Amino acid sequence: MYRQFLKQHAFTSLEDYNENLEFIVPDDFNFAYDVMDKWAEEWPEGKAMIWVNDEGEERTVTFAEIKEESDKAAGYFADLGISKGDMVMLILKRRYEWWISMLALCKLGAIAIPATHMLTEHDIIYRNNSADVKAIICVGEEYVLEQIQKAKPYSPSLETLVSVGPIVPKGFHDWHNEMPQAEPWERAEHNSKDDLLLIYFTSGTSGEPKMVAHTHTLPIGHLTTGVFWHNLHRGSIHLTVADTGWAKAVWGKIFGQWLAGATLFVYDHKKFAAKDMLKMIEKYRITSFCAPPTVYRFMIQEDFSQYDLSSLEHATTAGEALNASIFKRFKELTGVELKEGFGQSETTMILGTMPWIEPRPGSMGKPNAQYNIGLVRPDGTPCENHEKGELVVYTEKSHPIGLFIGYYHDEELTREAWRGGCYHTGDVAWRDDDGYYWFEGRIDDVIKSSGYRIGPFEVESALMTHPAVVECAITGVPDPIRGMVVKATVILAEGWKKKAGEELKKELQQHVKRETAPYKYPRIVEFVDELPKTISGKIRRVEIRQNDAK
Repeated sequence: MYRQFLKQHAFTSLEDYNENLEFIVPDDFNFAYDVMDKWAEEWPEGKAMIWVNDEGEERTVTFAEIKEESDKAAGYFADLGISKGDMVMLILKRRYEWWISMLALCKLGAIAIPATHMLTEHDIIYRNNSADVKAIICVGEEYVLEQIQKAKPYSPSLETLVSVGPIVPKGFHDWHNEMPQAEPWERAEHNSKDDLLLIYFTSGTSGEPKMVAHTHTLPIGHLTTGVFWHNLHRGSIHLTVADTGWAKAVWGKIFGQWLAGATLFVYDHKKFAAKDMLKMIEKYRITSFCAPPTVYRFMIQEDFSQYDLSSLEHATTAGEALNASIFKRFKELTGVELKEGFGQSETTMILGTMPWIEPRPGSMGKPNAQYNIGLVRPDGTPCENHEKGELVVYTEKSHPIGLFIGYYHDEELTREAWRGGCYHTGDVAWRDDDGYYWFEGRIDDVIKSSGYRIGPFEVESALMTHPAVVECAITGVPDPIRGMVVKATVILAEGWKKKAGEELKKELQQHVKRETAPYKYPRIVEFVDELPKTISGKIRRVEIRQNDAK
């Protein structure tokens, strides 16, 4: 299916890929019609999805069934007054209805706003009023329903509420009773590829979330994610560990995967447990797996001899930087090399370890050919190799497929991010002599101590090689002499928790001195049970800094 959107669809080397990757995007491209409905026509019996939950329910859905249900849902939404250009928030966790809703809204030309079930009343009010949300489709769970009900009186644009159950309170439409009665939607008009498709509210490691606006070209931008980075094809069974409220869901749970004709495996679970994830890989013969480093950290603590993971062909990771120690241990346990990728809610994958690239543990890989990538100094001049700088996407000559078009309703923020002929990611990295990029941290996370610039990730990587450390965060603490000193906030492995104390702190400090330049060692070490994180699993170093400042 994806071949019609590329001038050349197969590549023999990275050089071939870099020189000849070129997209073909129809002016009226619509993923639901031009990809999913075409699959239903060409391969109706193909398995589009295997959905299971932690209560033992299971459902296998074909491409023909996906088309039928999305047509029905589009007709249902139209009956509820949802039309082209309307904003619709989806709070559906990993429920099957999320995929049907995404395709139905795409067919209508409405704009999806995926959101997490963890939102509070304040969060929902903020989103409703920032984006003029007209409808919310949600899981029928007490907490979610309560927050929406509290937010509704303060959300003047909000007209329609739909629950997919099990609870359907007064004031909510009942998806499962009403949707089957709707007439299937028939395409009446064509959208432009430049029309808005979805808006993501960023995780917000600091400040209020921004509204990242993407057009109908976004799915084609993720073609490289699914086909080349995940290395998918017809017959692949792919599992990405992500909640649908996070932008990683469109990286790994819908667009690029279905463009490749792969089967999506969805595990709808309430609480993550590494053992359960390993059981899923074994039972359903998963061939391709993608998860943030945090998931791999917990997985490698398990006894892999208890599971048959022989079906696993590819494993990828994104969401935060990967520690080399995790790469090495996972390869020892499975024989599979983790392929790292890097991007943001604002982009698709801009850096990655493609099939033609030998992975280097801890490196984000090399630039994805659909983006023109560089590193710049604060004055905007290019960095040399081994020099730390801000990662940027050059856009003067062309706007890359997959790059957002701006922050919705916020020209000032858009201008801040888009200046000097490039999009500024706000992330700091460096490039080695072979063109591999290495993550350092967010610009605000870089620690300046005694004249040194210290990236948190390099210290975290050193700490993670000690067997006592399961997870850690490095931040800076104000110091009257050095300006800032390095602090490590550490989660200990089970067997080490009873050893928490001054002796272990000194041991970890000495370990960092041996693993990296001694000036980077943490002068402050704190042991904790958990780290503050965003809904997408990224460590909120800003919250640690704020707590230390109190």
